[in-house]
Amino acid sequence: MAITTSINDTTDNTIAAASATSTTSGSSADDLSSSFLTLLVAQLKNQDPTNPMDNSQLTTQLAQISTVSGIEKLNTTLGSISGQITSGSSVQASSLIGHGVMVSGSTILVGSDTDGTVSTTPFGLELESAADNVTATVTDSTGKAVKTISLGSQTAGVHSYTWDGTQDDGTKAPNGSYSFSINALNNNQQMVATPLNYALVNGVINNTTGTSLDLGVRGTTTVDQVRQIL
Repeated sequence: MAITTSINDTTDNTIAAASATSTTSGSSADDLSSSFLTLLVAQLKNQDPTNPMDNSQLTTQLAQISTVSGIEKLNTTLGSISGQITSGSSVQASSLIGHGVMVSGSTILVGSDTDGTVSTTPFGLELESAADNVTATVTDSTGKAVKTISLGSQTAGVHSYTWDGTQDDGTKAPNGSYSFSINALNNNQQMVATPLNYALVNGVINNTTGTSLDLGVRGTTTVDQVRQIL
């Protein structure tokens, strides 16, 4: 006598589909985890006893959910750190208010006091590598060279100087704005030299792109573009 055994499949696809639709609308790690657990419970309740779920697949799915959650928490932490760095940059920048800085530029301002004393703003340069012969040439608004200053040999890095305001003919330079250029040689080979001019930090500007320094007539710049603080 043969015995026939009938096993009914109790899986309710309609319930599972409805559950999936109602719980997978979120996109955060918590939403994904909640949706996954809801579907998992439904599958466990309605699985075929003769063909149970594979434990390795279940473990893989749980690990994926855990990874998503970890990445989301990491992004939140990085966002908090970024905010703290921005705040720290503002504090650092505010300490420069009222200080003179050397930034990329090639302008020297000349002025004289009531007693005839000539004053000039500092100028400087930044060398990528050492040079054995460096000269600075100052020109007026017409492009005429009024002073050639020999700076001798210089090491790599930032250097600043002060022009005494006298021209090559020994007379005092008239008040106004002058330009200068740098010529740096090493064994008669041209070296890369970036001219630097003086600016006064008047304030700090915070905007969506970060923190910048207000240099008045010199415009704005960022803290990382400051080559020297005087």
